[in-house]
Order: sequence, then structure tokens, then C-alpha cells
Amino acid sequence: MSDNLKVYQDNHIENEDEEIYERSNGKGKELVDFGKKREPLIHNHEVLNTMQSSVKTLLSSLGEDPEREGLLKTPLRMSKALLFFTHGYEQSVDEVIGEAIFNENHHEMVVVRDIDIFSLCEHHMVPFHGKCHIGYIPDQKVLGLSKLARVAEIFARRLQVQERLTRQIAQAIQAHLNPMGVAVVIEASHMCMVMRGVQKPGASTVTSSVCGIFEKDSRTRAEFFSLIKSNK
Repeated sequence: MSDNLKVYQDNHIENEDEEIYERSNGKGKELVDFGKKREPLIHNHEVLNTMQSSVKTLLSSLGEDPEREGLLKTPLRMSKALLFFTHGYEQSVDEVIGEAIFNENHHEMVVVRDIDIFSLCEHHMVPFHGKCHIGYIPDQKVLGLSKLARVAEIFARRLQVQERLTRQIAQAIQAHLNPMGVAVVIEASHMCMVMRGVQKPGASTVTSSVCGIFEKDSRTRAEFFSLIKSNK
């Protein structure tokens, strides 16, 4: 029996409430929403027309002329860009993972690091971008490696704060794969700190979310952090 499996079995308590809840709905705990928030809108003319009208109002409020040559197509371009930046609302974790969960007698750590992520800060609607590192220890089931990056993409392509994004990725993997544990670290630069406010280029924000064996066993947690830092 591997050390990871022994530590997991010694510490794991079967508890449906463990780590996978986001908020209270007044009637008890509510699962993190892993589903779709909207249908694809990039070709929805009614939505695009409404958004274009709002962008024209915004341009006018900034002191610009929406009818000048350089801005004539800006409302449509901006509307389509915002829909693309937030297309994670059009995806669900179930759809992305699909049938890519495989039975495998493997109890050692799996790490995918340096996943590029791009998201929009929900406070200022400006970008933050960086790297996401995901690790998990399987319990008889493994996930196709590309699906880890796809899960990160779903939640990154929504209006976000980095802390919640980190937690949602970890909880989605934990809930759908039921591994011995999951660890996620995100390192990102926020344009709201670079282009405005304190205006500090080069500053980065690091957030982490751990559950299962990564939370309970410091050795496993240390191994993960060592792996994502190696050869950098």
C-alpha cells in the first residue's frame, strides 16, 4: 500500500459536506454551480443589438463620438469580445469531462502545471492572467490530462475573483472524480493593480485551495508545492 493511500485511509471521513460547498441558500448548504449559466449567445442578434446599444452609450459617456470612423464597429467588436471572454457560462463541467474518467489502480500524485488562464476581474471588468497548477491523487479513477486544463478554463472564462476561481477548480475536480485529494495554485497578475489603483507592474497574486489528503497531510502538500516549483 502506498504512503499516500495509507494516509488517506487513516484520515478520510466519508462526509458529503466536505469541501464541495460554496454558499448557504437559507435552506441548507448548496453545491457549487458546475452547470451552464446561459446558452451560446455569439450569434444571438437580439442580445448583440442590446449590448451594442449599451456600448454606444458608454462611449458617449466617455466623451467619444460612437459615429466616428474608428469607433463605428467598436460596439459590435466589444460585445462579441465580452461574450467570448465569458464563454465559460456556456459550459458545464459534466459536458467538458464527458467520458474522460478512466479506471486505473494508481495512487500517486498527478500534476499538470503552468496552465495559462485568462479571466476578467468582476470588480473592474479588467483582465487578470497567469498560471494555474493542478494536482490530485487518484482513488481508482484518473481524469484525461487535457480535461484538467478544460475545467480551469470553464471557471476562468467567467467574471471572477482569483480566490473563488482557485476554489471552484479544486471543488469541481473533487466532486466529479472523488480522488484522495486535490490541490490547486494560481499565480496571476491583475490589470486592476497594474493599470489603475496602486499601479504596480510586476506584482503577482498567489492563491491556493487544497482538500482531502493535501489538507490533512503536510508531506503530501509539500510534495505538490515542490513539484510545481521545480526547474523554474
